[in-house]
Amino acid sequence: MRYTLVLALISLSAAAGAQEWEDRQLFNEGGGDSALRIISSTDTNLFAPLIETFVTRNPDVAVEYLVTGTADIDRRFRASPGDFDIAISSAMDLQLKLANDGFALPLEDIEHPAWAEWRKSLFAFTSEPAAIVVNREAFDGHPIPQSRQELIEALRARPEIFHDRIGTYDVRRSGLGYLFATQDARASETFWRLMEVMGALDARLYSSSSQMIEDLSNGTIIVAYNVLGSYAEPRAARDDVLEIVLPSDFPTTMMRTALVSQETTQAGAAEAFIQFLVSYQWEDDGEARTLPPLSEEDAIERATIGLEPALLAFLDTLKRDKFLTEWENALIQD
Repeated sequence: MRYTLVLALISLSAAAGAQEWEDRQLFNEGGGDSALRIISSTDTNLFAPLIETFVTRNPDVAVEYLVTGTADIDRRFRASPGDFDIAISSAMDLQLKLANDGFALPLEDIEHPAWAEWRKSLFAFTSEPAAIVVNREAFDGHPIPQSRQELIEALRARPEIFHDRIGTYDVRRSGLGYLFATQDARASETFWRLMEVMGALDARLYSSSSQMIEDLSNGTIIVAYNVLGSYAEPRAARDDVLEIVLPSDFPTTMMRTALVSQETTQAGAAEAFIQFLVSYQWEDDGEARTLPPLSEEDAIERATIGLEPALLAFLDTLKRDKFLTEWENALIQD
């Protein structure tokens, strides 16, 4: 059985080598009787501790962890659902649509709060706010904005400082960026005013929080809008020039979710991994957390985006095209 698994991993490695991934790592390679292939948008440095704990507790399971963008996860999973056992993504709407379209295997034995799962097929396991992250030095002698309206006022007051030095998601390429943008637009017209101001200042567009945070640290940009707080916190802890702001006007908080492929050949190991994800957060074993645990209290206080049919509205082709046109008109001002 071990020999068969090694051959399977070699085959998977060859297939993966033919594709481009942001990162790819094998855990417990050749050490298990089952091999899980996980496609994920979560950076490996944040997720590796969870996988390492899982394979320690389940030594008969090997894990191949493949990292790519949220929109790319949806595209690849829909094209070849049998190539992956588990999909993990911060783009709740795309994950919900995958589950709703029948790509997810129902897991009836998983116990999870009703507000954090969808039809026993999609399971949330973190609560993570969108944040404004700024370089304090750019605001020396000036108040750091604590809301979107205050950010608008700060950008308008000193356009020469912020020109070409603001970052946000390119919502055409990032599934998470699109989710955050549509939720912001639903909450307030302030979002559109902010996009217009940022567009006039030639904002830089990114496909991931990691890229924005890196450019904040090296000084390429001095403000990043809608960065994942969980990604910004480790860098801010090391680089005290960065400050994380959770906007006071209205919060946007997403839940990272996981599903098992309907076509998995490793249903038992995949279900064990999901059970581990949704239960590990409650354990008090002294191990450091690299991702914030799911919290019902935080979900209520931060108005967390719900796993509900309303999430699917902006995935309608006509609505998406209309939203992207309005976004381009506001932010890309040629």
